[in-house]
Amino acid sequence: DTLWDLAIAEVEKRENADDDGKRVEVWEKSLLFMGNKNGGKTTIILRCLEREEIPKPTLALEYTFGRRARRHNTPKDIAHFWELGGGTSLLELIRIPITSNNVRSFAVVLVLDLSKPNELWTTIEKLLQVTRNHVNKILTKLEKTNPEVATEIKQRMRNNLQRDHPDYDLVDPFPIPLVIIGSKYDIFHEFDSEMRKIISKTLRFVSHYYGASLVFTSKSEALLLKARVLINHLAFGYDKSKSLSVDHGKPLFIPAGLDSLSQIGPPPASDSDIGKMRANTPLELWKKVFEKTFPPKSFCDLQDTKDPAQDLQYAEYEVDVMRAQKNQ
Repeated sequence: DTLWDLAIAEVEKRENADDDGKRVEVWEKSLLFMGNKNGGKTTIILRCLEREEIPKPTLALEYTFGRRARRHNTPKDIAHFWELGGGTSLLELIRIPITSNNVRSFAVVLVLDLSKPNELWTTIEKLLQVTRNHVNKILTKLEKTNPEVATEIKQRMRNNLQRDHPDYDLVDPFPIPLVIIGSKYDIFHEFDSEMRKIISKTLRFVSHYYGASLVFTSKSEALLLKARVLINHLAFGYDKSKSLSVDHGKPLFIPAGLDSLSQIGPPPASDSDIGKMRANTPLELWKKVFEKTFPPKSFCDLQDTKDPAQDLQYAEYEVDVMRAQKNQ
């Protein structure tokens, strides 16, 4: 062996061994952030990775990563952070980061702009539906090629609720871990109290139904810290938070499995209104009640109409000159 070979072997031995000389497994997780345009996804990612950078608008699908050591003198774990830009206009890109190779260690973070209630349900529905369909296709393939992993993933999501939880058979957990973040709480807090209550109750129901954690955040360091706790648990295996806040007058913080339909209560509408609404599932009923107060924006309004080729932050002189010639 050359001197370089011996040096490489020594470094690998140090990086991959614990105090007893045994190999330590490196934790490698992936997260996909999605949600409203300009909802604060990039800001949350930068805070989680403790980077002092000014957030830029996300174009299409962007990637970064973070590394952390769980304890002194151990190899650093890796977390891959993907961010989908464009709100609900680039749904087909969701399938790029989530694959059969990483679905076992993948999680989704849905960032919802609380200051835009009329976009909330459409954003939730479109993004989660496409993601769920894609993950389910992967799981169907895995059932044939690696049934043990497929079973483990499905069972893990069911385990968010204890078997004796009264809602065990009434919910429909998302196939991979899900965190729902309500951003811009500072603006939301200025809303009428009844509006805040409807939005809060609805998001509690959606989160509980999908087996997700729910947290409200803003640019306030204390609230960002709560969001970081949930994300760092998924990304780096940090301890789960034991705290819980279900008061609609305060920022919500509800880790997965700690809420219940009885605590959330019925949809915020009169019995006569609910009686007139035809719904096949509880989710559909909540949707109809929510959209009665906050009619959804049309899908066209949510489409990203700005041409990224005209965005100055992506300017490249040679390319732009050739493009200008071609367009003449």
